[in-house]
Amino acid sequence: MTRVNLEGIQSFYASSNARQIPLLGLGVYAIEAGKPTEDAVLWALHAGYRHIDTAAYYGNEASVGNAIRKSGIPRDQIFVTTKLHDDDQGYESALAACELSLEKLGLDYIGVSNYGVHHLKELLGSNPTIRPVVNQIEAKIVSFCESQHIAIEAFSPLSRGHKLQDPVLNKIATKYGKSPAQVMIRWGLQKGYIVLPKSARKDRIEQNADVFDFDLADGDMNLLDSLNEGYVSGECFDMPFWGPYPSSCMSDLKDSRD
Repeated sequence: MTRVNLEGIQSFYASSNARQIPLLGLGVYAIEAGKPTEDAVLWALHAGYRHIDTAAYYGNEASVGNAIRKSGIPRDQIFVTTKLHDDDQGYESALAACELSLEKLGLDYIGVSNYGVHHLKELLGSNPTIRPVVNQIEAKIVSFCESQHIAIEAFSPLSRGHKLQDPVLNKIATKYGKSPAQVMIRWGLQKGYIVLPKSARKDRIEQNADVFDFDLADGDMNLLDSLNEGYVSGECFDMPFWGPYPSSCMSDLKDSRD
């Protein structure tokens, strides 16, 4: 299997446009705006994180921006991911929404989220001046993205805690003296994914970053690979312009045009 060189919490993915994306980031989904989000972001930045993942839908972009400014860390050392809401479709609406997010974040400086293979083919087929460099999506889209030099971001890398009791996962965690969550994060990092565990607790934010002092053996990586059950973490939204999702939610990412 391909080995990913992880040099510590400052490990990066070198994107196709020469920007470096930190492989470990903090997700702030469902963290209350204001002090809870600011505290979480500051704890993460002080623990060594340099990647924060937010979205317009989360309602806490301004709090993320406030925390970044309070941290005293130079802006060019922090990678920020945000995402437009589903309502912001079309060029003018998307542009306005992007500018609003930048204003809330207090930032001045392209990726895609939830793009399936057919979406990417349509986008790339238009010969865009700026190509997407990262896609936040499910695992089954990985091969196509890798063939196009598009990085994979893993949201909900801890499956919202639903799989932390798995006996195989726990056996591997005991072997390395780590928690099941730390093993899941390390597995994602060794796969070359950009991993975005979410937490509003200082101790867990720090624990989630303590994954660079061990290396999962190939056999253990294969065991973890074999645990794939097609589990979908997150909500399924029935968008009228896409048509209803199949039972596995985003398993095929088909839309009404297919």
